[in-house]
Amino acid sequence: MDLTLVALVIAALAVAALCFCVFAMISMRKAAEKDGRDGVEFTGRISQLTETLAATQAQTADRFQAQERAIGKLLEERLGDLTKRVGDRLQDHATRNQTALGALGERLAVIDQAQKNITELSSQVVGLQDILANKQARGAFGEVQLSDIVTSILPPSAYSFQATIGENRRVDCLLHLPNPPGSIAIDSKFPLESYQALQEAKDDAASLQARRTFVADVRKHVKDIAERYIVAGETAESALMFLPSEAVYAELHANFRNVVEDSYRARVWIVSPTTLMATLNTVRAVLKDVRMREQAGVIQSEVQKMMVDVGRLDDRVDKLQRHFQQADRDIRDIRTSADKITKRGERIEELQLEDAEDDAAELPPPAQPRLVVD
Repeated sequence: MDLTLVALVIAALAVAALCFCVFAMISMRKAAEKDGRDGVEFTGRISQLTETLAATQAQTADRFQAQERAIGKLLEERLGDLTKRVGDRLQDHATRNQTALGALGERLAVIDQAQKNITELSSQVVGLQDILANKQARGAFGEVQLSDIVTSILPPSAYSFQATIGENRRVDCLLHLPNPPGSIAIDSKFPLESYQALQEAKDDAASLQARRTFVADVRKHVKDIAERYIVAGETAESALMFLPSEAVYAELHANFRNVVEDSYRARVWIVSPTTLMATLNTVRAVLKDVRMREQAGVIQSEVQKMMVDVGRLDDRVDKLQRHFQQADRDIRDIRTSADKITKRGERIEELQLEDAEDDAAELPPPAQPRLVVD
C-alpha cells in the first residue's frame, strides 16, 4: 500500500511538471508576441522545450516502468507472504478444528455411554418400582436387605433366618442372645402404598386420609409383631420391626411421634437400615462380652493349673539352689584342703633345704692341686 501511494505521488509530480512546461510555453509565446520577437527563435525555443519535455516524459516513463516492476515484485512478495500466512492459518485452523472434532467425538461417545447407563438405570428403576409394587416381591426385597445387613455385622452363630418360634411361626430373622434378654425377633415390614399416598396427597382431605391409612398400617404391623414374635420363655420381651426405607422411617419419627410411642409401649422397636446397623453392633459387643464371661471359668482353671506348675517350679528351683549351696560348700572345703596340702609341701621343701645346708657344712674343704717341677 505504501508503494502504491509513492507511485501516485510520482505520477502527480510528473503531471504537474507537464502542466508547468505547457504553461511555460504559453507564457513564452505570449512574451514573444508582446516583445515582437522573431517566430523562428520562438519556434527553436519551442522545439527545445518540446525535446526537454519528451526527455522528461521518457525519464518519467522509465521511472514509471521501474516503479511498476518494483511494485509488481513487491506485490508478488507480499502476495506470496500473505498466501503463506493464509495457508498456515488455514492449516492451523484445520488442525485445531480436527482436534476439536476429535475431542467432541470423544465427548459424544462419553455422552452416548452415559445415555446408555441412564437408560439402563431407568430400566432398573422401573424394575425396582415393579418389585415394590408387588407386596410379596416387596417383602422379599426387605428380607434380602435385612439379610445383607445382619450377615455383614454378626457372626453366623448369632442369627438364623426364617426361624420357627412359638406355634410354628416363622420370623424373618432371629438373633440368638443369652438370657437375659434372650433371642430377639426381627420382622421386615414395608408400608409403601400408604406412604406413597401420603406423599402424593394433593389437598388436605387426601392428606388426612393418607395419614390415617399410614398410621393404621404401621400400628397393624406393630400389633402383629408383638402378638406373633414375642413369645414368653422363648424370646426376649421385645422385638424389632425393620423398615427397609430411611424415608419412611424419617417420616414416621418426624410426623407420627404418637405411633412410635405406641410401638415402645408394645415393646416393638422400629428400626431403619442405619439404626439396625447400630443395634447389631451393640448386639455384637454383648455377644463378645458373653463369650468372654463364658471363657472366664476356663481361664481361671488354666490359671490355677499354671499356679500349681509355678509352685512345682519354685520347689525345684529351691532344690537346685540347695544343691548349688552344697556344691559351693564342697568347693570351699576342697580349696581349704588344697591350701593345707600346699602349705605342708612348702614346709617339707623348707626342711629338705635346711638338711642339705647342714651336710654341706660338715664336709672337709676340697684338696688343692700341687705343681710338680721336674
